[in-house]
Amino acid sequence: MAAAPQPHEIPAPPPIRQLHHYAYRARDAEETRHFYEDILGLPLYHIIQSDHVPSTGEYCPYTHFFFRLQDGSFIAFFDLGDDVKCEPSPNTPIWVNHISFRVDSMQALLDMKARLQAHGVEVLGVTDHHIFHSIYFFDPNGIRLELTAQLADEFQMLQESRTAHARLQEWTARKEQWRRDRAAGKAAEPLKPQRNDRPEVGARQ
Repeated sequence: MAAAPQPHEIPAPPPIRQLHHYAYRARDAEETRHFYEDILGLPLYHIIQSDHVPSTGEYCPYTHFFFRLQDGSFIAFFDLGDDVKCEPSPNTPIWVNHISFRVDSMQALLDMKARLQAHGVEVLGVTDHHIFHSIYFFDPNGIRLELTAQLADEFQMLQESRTAHARLQEWTARKEQWRRDRAAGKAAEPLKPQRNDRPEVGARQ
């Protein structure tokens, strides 16, 4: 058995420049194209079709199609030819798994909300997240999408980043204690965060 590499022998991580694509299952390629290209304005840019999966070699006919965002990244889909859409995770609230796209301004956010509603899409929001505002909606495949208008500037985000590690370490320490308590039969409820950044939301209930 080969010896494990020493830390100095492991290459440093190369820079990851941007998201290339995020892929989901689509019920129908044309239905999905209409939503993302005709309504959201993301151009259909690339298609890959095959009957075998390159990474695994398994037989599974598919059409893989990509829509391009302004920064050159993509959101992509697989139509497996069976008219079945992806199912939500059975153990995860429906609002958790989503993808968020950024728009340039609050006016752009409001314009897109109006556009979606004109096409019969139900929209939640505008929601105030303090550093950005968002709207939420579902695509034809049941995928939750968010459009975001950033409010905080680069300096404010830099300030936020300086406390992120400390806050996560505090959460991790508390979670380790929660796990010990649960193993001892003491913890019944899910762990709550040590700080509530959005107390006004709970106050509305």
